[in-house]
Amino acid sequence: MPHRLITRQDQLEELCTHIREAGIVGFDTEFVAEYYYRPRLCLLQFATPDRLTAIDPFEVDDLSPWWELMTDSETTVVVHGGREEVRFCHQITGQLPQRLVDVQIVEGLLSRGYPLSYTNLVQRVVGDRLKSHETRTEWRRRPLTSQQVDYALDDVRHLIRIWECQQEMLSEHGRSDWAEVEVARFIEESTSNGNGEPWRRLSGVHRLSRRALGCIRELFEWRERLAEQQDRPVRGVLRDDLLVEVAKRQPRSRDDVTAIRGMQRRDYAKFAQDLLDCVERAAALSDKELPAKSPPRPTVTQNEVLGKMLSIALAQRCAECGISTTLVGTNADLQELVRWYLSGRKPENAPRLAEGWRGEVCGDLLGDVLAGKVALRIVDPAADAPLRFERLDS
Repeated sequence: MPHRLITRQDQLEELCTHIREAGIVGFDTEFVAEYYYRPRLCLLQFATPDRLTAIDPFEVDDLSPWWELMTDSETTVVVHGGREEVRFCHQITGQLPQRLVDVQIVEGLLSRGYPLSYTNLVQRVVGDRLKSHETRTEWRRRPLTSQQVDYALDDVRHLIRIWECQQEMLSEHGRSDWAEVEVARFIEESTSNGNGEPWRRLSGVHRLSRRALGCIRELFEWRERLAEQQDRPVRGVLRDDLLVEVAKRQPRSRDDVTAIRGMQRRDYAKFAQDLLDCVERAAALSDKELPAKSPPRPTVTQNEVLGKMLSIALAQRCAECGISTTLVGTNADLQELVRWYLSGRKPENAPRLAEGWRGEVCGDLLGDVLAGKVALRIVDPAADAPLRFERLDS
């Protein structure tokens, strides 16, 4: 008889054999993130067409049979908002899922609801109402209660059914390729470090001098190493704003460090020498070794006006297509499109809204709006899509 909560290695291996034979599995995890450098895995939940079960990672040491399944090319893994599940997989195996489906993303390609919660998605697609009494539960505590396990298993109970319904709709609308591309992009973004210099994303860094940038880089890397060593959140070591302030002031003594407002706390002041060492290392860098200045942020007024105009056009097109505006493009994406258009529309620098399925949905339209080739007119204020695009005579 299948086990509801797996606590032994042989039970895990038998489950993985079953999943491999089924070829599809709904997957979710429960984890605690706020106290650790990386989220701590506390429970894994699985649903196949025939089984509903969870694995206690505090009891089962070797989860590699499951991670091997998640990264193979045969097993479809269905998740909802699965960013952390993808990250767990990548951190543990160094590989990416090969056949992942995220029903939250797919729903954004089929309706205007994105990001839709799992509870609301289940109600919309399956018609079932889920209970949510354990949202603030302490997943690290053992033994797990029956109510906790029930709640966790509900998170995967309907995943396969939802995906089956979505598959039919994707095929009907000719959007199956869109889903494949978008989930692949989601996986890549979930596991990448952006531009490779995460310290540049700190607030206020773009105003620093090159010497201060060298300092903030040293400080950021020091904080990252210490947080990993102590297995604690990076911002629990030292706040972002204090890192930037230290880089800006570049203190030369302990008194200089503690003169910074907020550094008087005992758990911060104890790092004074570490901070001074970072400042000293940055001071020893040659000009060639210093980071380049961050590019200035665009402040052109017409870009903002054009971006707002495009936002209206994008919302209208998405309403016509029955697709989520939030998933198609953000305000930042629209600003990027405006800058690309004004700078000559070089194909090699094409923004996201001008390529792939997004280009099919709205790329030509947004380009025509910028070129003054179409006008927008209100035709029915009460309609879901209240506007109409009208092409202007040349």
